[in-house]
Amino acid sequence: MIQPTPFRFYTERRLVTLTGLQVCTLAELLAILHEVPGSSIFYHTHHLFLSHHFEKPVVYNEFALWLSEALQENALAEKIAMIDLRAFTSIRQLRNTLISFIQTHMDSANQRPRVCLPGSEFHFCRSKSFVFPTSIVAHDVADFFSKLPRLQTFRCSFIFSRLAFGSNAGRTTFPFGWSRVDKANSPRPSICSIPMPALLMS
Repeated sequence: MIQPTPFRFYTERRLVTLTGLQVCTLAELLAILHEVPGSSIFYHTHHLFLSHHFEKPVVYNEFALWLSEALQENALAEKIAMIDLRAFTSIRQLRNTLISFIQTHMDSANQRPRVCLPGSEFHFCRSKSFVFPTSIVAHDVADFFSKLPRLQTFRCSFIFSRLAFGSNAGRTTFPFGWSRVDKANSPRPSICSIPMPALLMS
């Protein structure tokens, strides 16, 4: 019997930088979303999920937070805040969804365009990930799940982000020779029964 290859847990650290892009209106936000790097969209929609919070944020999506607090666009902010990040397998899909929501809202809005107060502009950041191995290794499926409670949030989130944003056209290879799972036809999360609130994207 062929012994399965051990599964090594990896983690990552992110370097966050300003892009120099900022917006103060909904129209400006829409325009920038078409051209801003994908790493910037990823950062503003995911990084709060990965951060440790002593008090749980009301909104994790920074676009939704800015729309609500700076522009008072509460209806649009609520729609964007409710976007399920687990439903996307690429940042392009997420970008297009954000653009669609904002464009639809602008097309149906009757009020004059709102401008945020000075000092409340939305500043686009981007992050670069540095991936490196940890000392934690699992040798079979049972060992894999037994190791999960030992992981810090950022490690666990990194694992499941790679499952979500895999580069294999919507399909992911799981450790220990598990069968390839078609994510379009499988309920998510399909590989574990432990609760994973806010740990899915990295």
